[in-house]
Amino acid sequence: MRFENDDKIYPYCPFITRIVEVGGLTKSQLIQKLQQYSILMNEYGEKLFADDKFTTSNKKSSLQTVELTVGNLGFPDGANTDRIFKRANELGLKLCPLELGPHLRMEYLDQLEGYSGNPLKQQQAPSGSITIASEILTEDDEFPKGFYLRRINGVLWLRGYCADHLHVWNPNDHFIFCEKTLQDK
Repeated sequence: MRFENDDKIYPYCPFITRIVEVGGLTKSQLIQKLQQYSILMNEYGEKLFADDKFTTSNKKSSLQTVELTVGNLGFPDGANTDRIFKRANELGLKLCPLELGPHLRMEYLDQLEGYSGNPLKQQQAPSGSITIASEILTEDDEFPKGFYLRRINGVLWLRGYCADHLHVWNPNDHFIFCEKTLQDK
């Protein structure tokens, strides 16, 4: 498959990989550990945790993650979530389990500051945030779609977000996907 500006499209673009261990903790244990790390959650993040569809794995495993921008997926003008997730899949990436969010937040403690001086724009990912691409639990537009990571005034956050199917992400918005393993292909 070929795209315009292939030299700037994953995997021929700048991206960040991390290996993150997930699993082995219940939701209440995860919340306890987040508190030990002084990580805050917004109301949407708490709502995700409280939902029965958000499950954790008893078994520990390691996931290889890839952080890149919407533009690096071949969308120089941005794209909606469906198109982003479909393109990532075409490029050999897959959605992350929802529980990756809290585990990654606890491992990624040196995230850069989220530009608190910039005014927050409605209906846009906050500056400096990283959205974790995960399976959407419900089509209800009022229910959070997943987690994103942010550092604001030195405080680490695990935040939930809402975005309907029409929301267009900016080309500079950062997402984290998992690499497909042999069994995924």
